[in-house]
Amino acid sequence: MEFCSTGQLTLHFDYQKPCGNMVLAFINSLGTDFRIWDAVTTRFRAAGFGVLRYDKRGHGLSGLGAVPQSIDDHVSDLAGLLDYIGAEEVIAVGLSIGGLIAQSLYVRRPKAVRALILCDTAHRIGTTRSWNARIDAVNAGGIAAIADDILEKWFTPSFHGKRAEELDGYRAMLTRQSPDGYAASCAALRDADHTELVTRIAVPSLCLVGDQDYSTPPDLVKSMAELIPGARFEIIKDAGHIPCVEQPDDVFARIAAFLETNALGKDRYG
Repeated sequence: MEFCSTGQLTLHFDYQKPCGNMVLAFINSLGTDFRIWDAVTTRFRAAGFGVLRYDKRGHGLSGLGAVPQSIDDHVSDLAGLLDYIGAEEVIAVGLSIGGLIAQSLYVRRPKAVRALILCDTAHRIGTTRSWNARIDAVNAGGIAAIADDILEKWFTPSFHGKRAEELDGYRAMLTRQSPDGYAASCAALRDADHTELVTRIAVPSLCLVGDQDYSTPPDLVKSMAELIPGARFEIIKDAGHIPCVEQPDDVFARIAAFLETNALGKDRYG
């Protein structure tokens, strides 16, 4: 296990250093830790890419920090971690709230971010009312009170029916997150509207979504892709909100092909 202090809190991370300067930085979703990327990052590591994974604040083994929190706070955490490992160039791969963090990281550091992979995310997710309702539910009954509804959105009916052991494991991951961290990230999502921000993205961008994602449905992700100049939009079959768990081979293949098409392949990593 690796940890670093950003000055505000301690982050838990996992890092494979590239031979070159560029790093693939994977940002996890609400209610998860960096292990959701295991199957995808294993493939990138085997292919020789530099890989960074970390638990965002309030999740996994990372600290919570002060509340209330914003997406900018999450961006500051990631920027501090990138400085800590000495990453000069980064391809940000963000899922759900991780996608909003990736979008803002580009605006914060446009010269360092060479491309964006935006998975099951959008320029704005949910409504003030829906996020406040979720925060109230977590504050009243803990994450377990909303776990069934969340897991229905995370994974397809096929996953629920055929991969019961994994489903139990992801339920444990969700319900063992910090309720305070979960609620703080819900508030950050509630207050984030990147509708104008994404129109300023000027790097290659790939927007991926599971065909059965009911948290950020394909039409919503497509609407974000249409706002980003030149963005590519692709749908992953037989996947819900976390395709990197349900369809890791497909996610890896699509990202790898996108990097190769945009001359950001393994040769740029050393």
